[in-house]
Amino acid sequence: MTWSQKKENLAGEVLKLLYEYRMIKTFYRDRPQGWTLMSGIYSPLYIQLRPLVSYPEVFKRVCESMTEVLREEASEITKIVGIAMAGVPLVAGIAIAGSVPAAFTRKMEKVKSLEDFRTQIQSYGEHALIEGEINDNEKLALVDDLVTRFDSKLIALEQVKSELVRRQVKGVKCDTVMVVLDREQGGAEAARSNDLNLISLIQFKSSGLKHLKSYMNSFEWQVICDYLDQPEKYQEKSRQMEIAEKTLNA
Repeated sequence: MTWSQKKENLAGEVLKLLYEYRMIKTFYRDRPQGWTLMSGIYSPLYIQLRPLVSYPEVFKRVCESMTEVLREEASEITKIVGIAMAGVPLVAGIAIAGSVPAAFTRKMEKVKSLEDFRTQIQSYGEHALIEGEINDNEKLALVDDLVTRFDSKLIALEQVKSELVRRQVKGVKCDTVMVVLDREQGGAEAARSNDLNLISLIQFKSSGLKHLKSYMNSFEWQVICDYLDQPEKYQEKSRQMEIAEKTLNA
């Protein structure tokens, strides 16, 4: 079995677990009116992986799978850095599953953009931006649960760079970002534009969603597929109400 085939199997297994344990929620099964995301846009699905640690067997399988992705696609990495907050338990789990040294970024309150970071860092003081040891000439990978946009990853990268300067650590390379799930809504393009390599266990739109087809209602499946292709169609209130009404009457 090739790595591509094995990865596809791992992605399918993990996706089914995430859906079963409602870390992938949908309008049809969980909330007819859908969700308004932090970006302000409507979505008929909501992916939230932070509860992973509440389900030890699922969390273990995710970390084991991420360890295999790391070994196969980024074997040069010497240390993984969890992005606070969701990436912190992930790197702890991967560290145990794969004997990979780990560190993590500190949560910076009220920092939502690079501009916020650059403002805050001027008065941040002597507090560490990264917890954990980083040595000269290491190759780091940032780790998070998922990617939609790329803002939090760029902020974490700036934290790493600033901390390397503060500690006077030399020769460190950090140009890889690893996530469990890529929603494929612009993250890969943002990574490329910043000369970063984005690695994901699950590419949700192009290959992952098909693994859930047999688990979903046909209407649920069709709406989510169409939304991922044309999210702008679903921003009209009338369409959202139509979906909710059809769901409630199903």
